[in-house]
Amino acid sequence: MKKIALVFLLAVFVPSLVLAWLAMRSLRDQQLVLERQQSLLCQGAADSLAKEADDYLAEHQQEFGRQVEALLHAPGSQNLATTFDERLRKDWPLAEVGFVVAINSNLTCNLACPQPSSSPAASEFYAENSKFLCNVQSAQVYFNDAKNAGNNSLFQEAQVSKANSNFSQQYRNVIPQQQTLVTPGENNSQQWSKVAPSEAEFRQLVGNSNEGTVARFLENKLRVLLWYRSPNNSRLIFGAQLSLPQIIAALRPVAGHLDSSLQKDLAIALLDDNARPVAISPPNFQANWKHPFVSTELGEALPHWELAVYWLDPSRLTAAARTLKLTLGLLIGVLLLAIVTGGWLIVADLNRQLTLAREKTDFVSNVSHELKTPLTSIRMFSELLAEGRVTDPEKRHSYLRIITAETSRLTRLINNVLDFSRMERGEKKYQLQPCDLAAVVRETLDTYRPHLETSGFVIRASLPEAPLVVQGDRDALAQVVVNLLSNAEKYSETRKDIEVQVKIHTEPLPHADVCVLDRGSGVPGACAEKIFEQFYRAHDSLASGIQGSGLGLTLARRIARAHGGDVVYHARDGGGSCFILRLPLASAPPTINT
Repeated sequence: MKKIALVFLLAVFVPSLVLAWLAMRSLRDQQLVLERQQSLLCQGAADSLAKEADDYLAEHQQEFGRQVEALLHAPGSQNLATTFDERLRKDWPLAEVGFVVAINSNLTCNLACPQPSSSPAASEFYAENSKFLCNVQSAQVYFNDAKNAGNNSLFQEAQVSKANSNFSQQYRNVIPQQQTLVTPGENNSQQWSKVAPSEAEFRQLVGNSNEGTVARFLENKLRVLLWYRSPNNSRLIFGAQLSLPQIIAALRPVAGHLDSSLQKDLAIALLDDNARPVAISPPNFQANWKHPFVSTELGEALPHWELAVYWLDPSRLTAAARTLKLTLGLLIGVLLLAIVTGGWLIVADLNRQLTLAREKTDFVSNVSHELKTPLTSIRMFSELLAEGRVTDPEKRHSYLRIITAETSRLTRLINNVLDFSRMERGEKKYQLQPCDLAAVVRETLDTYRPHLETSGFVIRASLPEAPLVVQGDRDALAQVVVNLLSNAEKYSETRKDIEVQVKIHTEPLPHADVCVLDRGSGVPGACAEKIFEQFYRAHDSLASGIQGSGLGLTLARRIARAHGGDVVYHARDGGGSCFILRLPLASAPPTINT
């Protein structure tokens, strides 16, 4: 048993404790795990909306190209280079100023449109952009990768300049809670922007490509320029400075395109380059705009603009993490309890099986002893009679009685073992029919009385004269009475007194009690129920010298319960035992107990 317990401890219990310890340690990281999961979910939503905004700007880039082509094929296109500003603003409200850059044969550029005197907006545009567009001076600009620009060496130089423009790299104006990155060697919590300006000239940016977007900041005001070169006239580059209010109005619906499953938890804000909200969903939401949960930069077309995601209820994430931690903690506790309980049940069952194995071993020893004793007596007395050594008629008669008694004892023992085996296999069947219980007890007692009186017992019986009808198997009920009488015989030491009583009761249901009382050693209090277990004996059979197999009371109770009754034990007043066979009378249908 100790070895088995040690194996169980090392193989099951210790690994379970180690796993429990690891699980408890992991609970401390559940909030970080949950925040990471929520971060990925929210970041995906922000990236999706940011891409939608980028796609919107790309659509306007294509729309601008179509507008230019339409004007080139419209009547009066001969003087389009000088009237482009007026005609574009008339047909395309998104344009604030239209411009045309003419590339001369010597690859120099001049601004053909707008004329400074045409309007205040044109005058301001000319003052801000003429030198840049005419390649007189370079400027810090943000540009996206135009199509087919990779074949142009000047554009490749601009790309190199952009990649190496760390001197102009800037911090983001927002610090996302779940995106804080620290530059190696820096001790700060800000994050570098992925959008960096490049020092370049307009002709260098255009190269041989057909369209593109350029953004620049002038006096901290964002200017977004689109340009397009028609395949039919590569010497003219048409462009437009977009109206920022129009862009904001067009992008405002994007903030409301959040997935419906996330709308109840998240708010979306479109932030400009100064981290001020220009579009919010839901409209009345307020927050610390510079500290969203996650955010995504829109890109070079709108540099340093952010699509930011906020929690409507910031405490909800903490509460969810706490709930998850509590749930996992309870689950771990339940699993640990299940492991401990299961281990205890395994050990208890193992102990029971070991006990049962010992009892079976004792049973084999007891049965062997029980079989050997009557067989020895039968053989000895039968040999004496067969050899004619006994001439005294009285002795011959006594020897024959002993042989008969031992044969009955041997038969009873074998029947008990066979009946028990049939019950274990579920093959024992009973022929239930009305029978007189009082007559069964009387006949059994009359059969067993000579043996008991020969052994020195005083037998007293109190039986009713009127029949007691029960539904039962006559032979099986007789076997129960014999087993109870045999039990009383074995455990009666000096006071050899056995009394059999049959009583009738009406409460709670009509039933009859067959009581077998003795003045023997009795049953220890802790063993009052165990004595009905198979192979169990309250006394060490071989050490005490008391014969028996440990099956008599087990069979008696099983037979009684198969008849809807029971066999119970009570300590007898004045010492001894009282075993009661309780059976329902035939007027009340028997209830089969299992």
